[in-house]
Amino acid sequence: MNDFTINKTTILPGEQKIVQMNVARLHSGTKINIQIHVYRSQQPGPKILILGGVHGDEINGIEIVRKSIESGLFKGIKRGSIIAIPIVNIYGFLNFSRDLPDGKDVNRSFPGTKRGSLASRVAYAISKKVLPAVDFGIDFHTGGASRYNYPQIRYSPEDIKAIDLARTFAPPFLIPSKRLAGSLRREAGEMDIPIIVFEGGQSLRLDPFSINEGINGLKRIMYSAGMINEAPKPNQAIIFNRKKWIRATRSGMFQWIRQSGDSVEEGEIIGVINDPYGQWTVDVPASCNGKLFGHNNAPVVNQGDALFHIGYNEEIVDLI
Repeated sequence: MNDFTINKTTILPGEQKIVQMNVARLHSGTKINIQIHVYRSQQPGPKILILGGVHGDEINGIEIVRKSIESGLFKGIKRGSIIAIPIVNIYGFLNFSRDLPDGKDVNRSFPGTKRGSLASRVAYAISKKVLPAVDFGIDFHTGGASRYNYPQIRYSPEDIKAIDLARTFAPPFLIPSKRLAGSLRREAGEMDIPIIVFEGGQSLRLDPFSINEGINGLKRIMYSAGMINEAPKPNQAIIFNRKKWIRATRSGMFQWIRQSGDSVEEGEIIGVINDPYGQWTVDVPASCNGKLFGHNNAPVVNQGDALFHIGYNEEIVDLI
């Protein structure tokens, strides 16, 4: 079994280490380190990367990784290795922000450069010092801004390995999704490292349901890889082969009537937009038959804002 190195730190079989990977400094001179928790079994097996906080305000993803570490899930694995990073975007986490102080998105900055913007430097560190050491990964995210995402896995439909990982994770919803330019998933895919993306909950709010679904899916991946002895049994998942946004036709105060996880029918009223002066009300109808897998919790919206994410042309997959 070969040793492997992360950020010039060698981790031997059977070892557990926390690797501090420096990416920059605050204005005060305080170093900003990405903390990497590495767990290795004595027995060979897959090396799984588990990340949270690529967007600093997406707390549910951070909590999934944190809780997994705290509970001892990764200790004493039977084979292989776990590389767990609870918070990738330390700057965003400190400032309750999705992005970094330079206004850039880490997940649009891969592969990054050593002397680029803060986001580019963080992406570079992950690309060059972490990805080469792993076989596949799970990137835990949360709905951005005021949008709530029902627990789901997004995966590249052209990547057979990613499809298998997504089905093994077995979330309520499976959503084929192209790799976005500059994303971690795109960069890893070009290195032949499949990454699946978990989405669940809303930024800056802990959602126990999404956290539990994320941990259960992670356990199913680890069980399938022969790392642990048991995992929650899956039931079924729904694949959305098509999806679309339902957007606000006017600006005003928004109230949803149906929410993520609900089935809806074309023409059904699923929300309303009100004039704050009480002069008018605009209904928000469902644009097709399907299921809502995301909705907006903002009390005030502008014309064109995304209100609901609806999946349709679905396929039920029995995962028992």
